Amino acid sequence: MSNLNTIGVEESAQHLRVRSHHDERQPTLVYLPGLHGDWTLIGGFRKALRGRVRFMEVTYPRTLSWSLDDYAREIEIALNKQGITDGWLLGESYGSQVLWALVQRRVFKTRGIVLAGGFARHPMQWGVRLAERAAANVSLNLLTRFLFYYAHVARFRFRNSPDLKKDIEEFIRRRTDLDRLAAKHRLHLIAGNDFRPIASNPGVPVYSINGLIDPIVPWPWTRHWLKKHCATLQEYKIIRAADHNVLGTASQKSADIVVDWISRPPGL
Repeated sequence: MSNLNTIGVEESAQHLRVRSHHDERQPTLVYLPGLHGDWTLIGGFRKALRGRVRFMEVTYPRTLSWSLDDYAREIEIALNKQGITDGWLLGESYGSQVLWALVQRRVFKTRGIVLAGGFARHPMQWGVRLAERAAANVSLNLLTRFLFYYAHVARFRFRNSPDLKKDIEEFIRRRTDLDRLAAKHRLHLIAGNDFRPIASNPGVPVYSINGLIDPIVPWPWTRHWLKKHCATLQEYKIIRAADHNVLGTASQKSADIVVDWISRPPGL
C-alpha cells in the first residue's frame, strides 16, 4: 500500500518537498530528479516498482541561489524528518550532481548508487554553457510552444502508455518562468562542478542505466569514464527503446533492472 507524505512548502520557496510511496519495510530508494526538478515524469516508473522498494520522491525548490551542497543538506534534513538516514540514491541526469554532493557529505548513509542518464562531469561542457545561455534568453511563451510540440510527439510515440502521457501533460502544466530561471541556475551548477574525484571511488556499488538515444548526456563518453575510473562500478545498462528520460520511456524495464540491483547481496 502506498503511504504518501509531503514535507516542506511550495516549490517556489527556499524549501524542497519529499514524498514517500510504498511499504516502509522495503529498501529505501531516493529519487533525485533531473533539470525539471520534480516528480512529473516519474509516475510510470513509480507504478512499475509495484511496492518492491520504499520510493522517496524529491521536488527541488525553484531556487536561483542554492549550491549543490545546499541541495544535499536540505535533502538530508527532509529525509531525516521521516526517519530516513540511509538507502539507495537514484540520480536522474542533473540529479546525479545532487547525488554526488550527498555522497561527498557522508551524512546520509548511501547503500548504493544508480545513475539514470547521469554523470560525474558532463562530457560536453560547451553544450551545458550553450544551454545555460539559451535558458537565459528564451521566453516562457517560446518555451511553452516547444513543450507542447514535445508533448504532441510524445503522445504519439507513447500512445499505448496513458500513464506517461498523463505525466507529460502534468509536466507542461507546472512549467513557469521561475522554472526556466531555476533550470538556468542548475545548468550553471552542472558547468561549475566536477565530481570525478568522489565518483572514482565512492565506496558503495555504482550502477548506471541509459536510453540508447541520448543527445543530452551522450552515454558513450560517460560509460567510458565510469568503466575506466570508477572503482566500484558494477554494471552499465543501455535500453534500446528509451531516450534520455530512460525512467519514463522504459519504465517497466528500468524498474525491473533497478530493483534487481538493489536486491543483490551487499558488498562490492
